Formats: sequence, C-alpha cells, structure tokens
Amino acid sequence: MANVVVVGAQWGDEGKGKVVDIYTEHADDIVRYQGGNNAGHTLVVGSEKIVLHLIPSGVLHEGKRCIIGNGVVLDPEVFIKEITKLKESGRIKDDASLLLSESLHIIMPYHKRIDIAREANSGDKKIGTTGRGIGPCYEDKIGRRGIRLMDLLNEEVFARKLKEFLVEKNFLLENLLGEKPCSFEEILAEYRGYAEVLKKYMADTALVLDKDLKAGKKVLFEGAQGTLLDVDHGTYPYVTSSSTCAGGACTGSGVSPRDIHEIVGISKAYVTRVGSGPFPTELLDATGEQLRQTGGEFGATTGRPRRCGWFDTMVIRYAVRVNGLTGIALTKLDVLSDFDTIKVCTGYTFQGKALETLPASLEIFENCQPVYEELPGWRSDITGAKSFDELPENARSYVRRLEELAGCPIVLVSVGPRRDQTIILRNPFA
Repeated sequence: MANVVVVGAQWGDEGKGKVVDIYTEHADDIVRYQGGNNAGHTLVVGSEKIVLHLIPSGVLHEGKRCIIGNGVVLDPEVFIKEITKLKESGRIKDDASLLLSESLHIIMPYHKRIDIAREANSGDKKIGTTGRGIGPCYEDKIGRRGIRLMDLLNEEVFARKLKEFLVEKNFLLENLLGEKPCSFEEILAEYRGYAEVLKKYMADTALVLDKDLKAGKKVLFEGAQGTLLDVDHGTYPYVTSSSTCAGGACTGSGVSPRDIHEIVGISKAYVTRVGSGPFPTELLDATGEQLRQTGGEFGATTGRPRRCGWFDTMVIRYAVRVNGLTGIALTKLDVLSDFDTIKVCTGYTFQGKALETLPASLEIFENCQPVYEELPGWRSDITGAKSFDELPENARSYVRRLEELAGCPIVLVSVGPRRDQTIILRNPFA
C-alpha cells in the first residue's frame, strides 16, 4: 500500500495535472486538498486538450473516486459548469464518483468583487491575484465568518449568515473600495439554485477517506499552485492564500501524516512564474521569450503570459526540504531541445555573500544574484523517447545533474504533453 502526495516544487504551473493523471491509474481515490479555481490543470488525452480548475484530474479515469477536500474554497458556479462540461463529454457517468467535503468554504460574489477592487486599487503593489475571490474567502475562513457547504444547504442558516455578513461586506465595498453593494435577495436566489445541484455531492469526506485507508485503498493527494506560493513558506506576500506544501494535504483533507508514504514534487526543466514577486533566474530577453513560446507558457486559468527563467536549484532544494520530497517529476524537458547550451542556477549571492537557502526577507530575495553553471544542450527531438536510455547523452547528463544538485531522485521525466510522452523511472505507488 502507498499513498502519494503530489505538490508543485516551484511557483506553480509545473505540469501537475499530467503527472496526477498518470499516477491516477494506480490510485483508488484522488483528493484535491487546497486552493480554488485560481488553479488550472491542463491535460492532453489523445488529441483532446482538457483544462480542469476544481475537479481532480482523476475524473478522466473510470472507476476512481474524486474528492474535493475541506481545504478547498469552492465557487459553485465554476464547479457546476465544469461538471456539466465533463458530463457532456461523457467523462462523469456516476455522480457518486465525485464528493465534496461538507466543511469546504464557499466563494461568494462579494469575495470576487472585493478581490478585483483591491487589486485595481493596489497601484504598483499588485500581488497578481486572479480576481476569483480566493484570498477573501480564505480570509473569512480564518476570521470565522465563512459560509461552508453545509451552511449553504441549510436554507435558514444560509440566509441568516448571508444577511449578517453582508453588513460588513457592503460597508467595505461602498465606503473603502468605492463599489456598489451586493444584493441580499439576488445572492440568496442564485445560491439556493446552486445548493440544489451541490447537495448530491456533499459528504463527510474525511470519514470516507479514513474508511478507505483502513480498507487498504490507495490515495493520491493533488495540490494546486506550488511550494513558493505557500502562504507560510512562499515568497510572501506574493503567494496564494492556502498551504500548498505537502503538509496541506493532511489539514486540507482530514487524514493523518502517518497515512502519507510518498511525496513527489513536480518541477519543470526550467522555471516559470505568474504574477509579481521575486524571480532570480528570470530571463527578460529573447531566450526567455523562446522558452515562453516553445513551452506554451500562458496560464490555463487566466491566459496570462508566464515569466520564464533557467532552472533554479536553490528553489528545488528548498522544496525538497519543506515538503520532504521522496521524488521529483521533471516536466517539459523537450522545451530545452533547441538550445546549444543550458544554464542552471546553483546558488545565490547577496552583497557578495553566498546564501545557504532562500531568504525569508523579500527585500533580500528581490536583490539576489544567481550563480550559474552552463551545460551542453542536445539539439535533437526527444518527444519520441520511450525510455531514459533513448534520450541523447547530454539530455541524460542534464537530468542527472539536476538530480545531483537537488539532492533528491528524479522519478519521472516528461518529454511532451501527451500521457505516452512520459518516462517513468520509479513508480511511487509500487
């Protein structure tokens, strides 16, 4: 038996959707444990491109149970649209295969309006939020004024809480942000409609998972975003509003740390970032643009162009440490195939002094200087490689050098977007 957590080892967008899709074959339950519809997992199945924002990637496999845990914040409108689209394409045939935690928090219209208005008023201090209401919803969760799924499905409780909370939210919208107030009646009517759809999916998912774990079933825990966007361990304040690291899998689903056996960090063979914040290896030149265009580096959720840079082993070593990674899944190696030489950041200096790890201070992080090592490229198409030995010698050397610098074994190498363009070096479920 093995239960596996998959986390992003950089700033998100590392290709977790594809890796989760591959690992799902070996799991019984697939659990999404944090974040909201600010995440986008892109999968290519045959010639079909599928983008999921809330529902775990395991939904593409029959006979699997997909669970959205208590650590997720859910926009009912987005969830229902995603379900509808998946049903129309024949991807969801049994509603019992998808469960929502009764304790997850619901994103409300005022969360989205506050999110957008705050960002618009931030001037040059924008965080880069997607405007989906994720942060304000988590704020209300921590502030003990959130609306959970179980509240939404209780008409009396929902109406009482909505009326109470709107007093504060409308004051904020009108008097601080200069926006129109939200209508109690409109929200009440809209969300009662959502409740009718959501009620068949609600469950005590922590109890469901406990029973499945005791029965020896295998569970795959799927995170959103990446380690450096963790609200505690990321490049604060340029982070998301949840615990993206492996520890979030336990708090966001209600399982014990003793039930986790493997933790796989997903990392691109280079680095990307969306939004503001420090990024020492960022390339603001033709090389960076080549990575963006070749890698199709545009957000699955927002379409925003991603910032691109060389692989950063300071970041990956940090991810190995704070997550306790037992393996690294390296994605998009094929994107580097057109370079004569490839740089790898092996460390940072600040004011001439080498740093041991990522600095907690944003001011220091923004002014770090990367130290590079240059490796030879391979200048050949690797998208057809079926085994590690079929890769060019320089590509194999690049992977092994990253493994050495990371201090963690690379257990998967992706050489293209399709499922079959994947080299499995070790299966964490084995």
